Amino acid sequence: MTGKPTIAAPPRVAALIVAAGQGVRSGGGLPKQYRPIGGKAMIAHAIDALAGHPAIDFVQLVIGHDQAELLAAAIGERDLPAPVVGGASRRDSVIAGLEAIEAEIVLIHDAARPFLPAGVIDRLIAAMDGSDGAVPTIPVADTLARGDAILGETVPRDGLHRIQTPQAFRRDAILAAHRAWDASREATDDAQVARAAGLSVAIVAGDTALDKLTFAGDFDTAERRIMTSRTAQGLDVHGFAAGDAVQLGGVRIAHDRALAGHSDADVALHALTDALLGTIAAGDIGSHFPPSDPQWKGANSEIFLAHARELVARAGGIIDFVDLTIICEAPKVGPHREAIRDRIAAMLGVGAGQVSVKATTTERLGFTGRREGIAAQAIATVRMPSF
Repeated sequence: MTGKPTIAAPPRVAALIVAAGQGVRSGGGLPKQYRPIGGKAMIAHAIDALAGHPAIDFVQLVIGHDQAELLAAAIGERDLPAPVVGGASRRDSVIAGLEAIEAEIVLIHDAARPFLPAGVIDRLIAAMDGSDGAVPTIPVADTLARGDAILGETVPRDGLHRIQTPQAFRRDAILAAHRAWDASREATDDAQVARAAGLSVAIVAGDTALDKLTFAGDFDTAERRIMTSRTAQGLDVHGFAAGDAVQLGGVRIAHDRALAGHSDADVALHALTDALLGTIAAGDIGSHFPPSDPQWKGANSEIFLAHARELVARAGGIIDFVDLTIICEAPKVGPHREAIRDRIAAMLGVGAGQVSVKATTTERLGFTGRREGIAAQAIATVRMPSF
């Protein structure tokens, strides 16, 4: 009887992220792999890109000897193998990581390259069918020349490539190559070690998203690259009731009446709260603070705005600008404009230049024109991670 043909299992593929460096050239006061970009640590971006790829079975980290707490804060609840402590050099760290891995193919990646397109991983793994290793590259497009203070001769750029990571290898082969490397020399990357051992290394198309982050300016560029702008608006209206003052933008303004509402009826802060909630599609103020809930009776509306600000921050958002228009015949807002602006800026944790406060009337038309109450419109612009 003829049995069914045996189907070979796909090779076990691991990713090794080398993150044992102590470098602080990028600023921020801590190793750059733990600096946030778009509200998430740089190393976490790399982990998510590799762990989320269907061809990669697991991700192994190599960290510095004193970085366990930094790593825990950076990765949160992500389910990863216990990290390996690296050595004195990058090559020592790679060896330690490789020795902890059981896999046929390993992708060795630097944490300083946080943005990893899935297409690059696809190309690296496909290239392993016919070679011992594969690296992503970008052909050099700029003119190259020698020189220090004075420009020297031009260097031909034909056939020159910028080498990136991750770099894919057969695990046993690259581990043997690292062990055989002359320890008195420092390798610039794993492909150099592989070639010295006689391994074949294929070239696949890289991606500019994989550019290495080293200096403070690189992080500024990365923030702009991954953040997208969102704008949302809020509108609120409150009628007048008996009283001697109104609350507008966190500032108490004397008036012959007060505003009616379940909370302190700060129409300006309510509009701003809804605008901020809108930027993260988090509903409106009533869904977070129902007027039917007695605990919010007479509440200070700064609580509502602070809640919206925190939700934006948790989503990785950065408040860029808010614009508020208060619509009423009285009281006059002009004399209080700067106080309102400063108070809102303080509540949001932004500069006063990021807050605009305007006032207008409806030329005695409609509800506000008849002095029955006050309306407010707000627009918020927030930068959010695009991933």
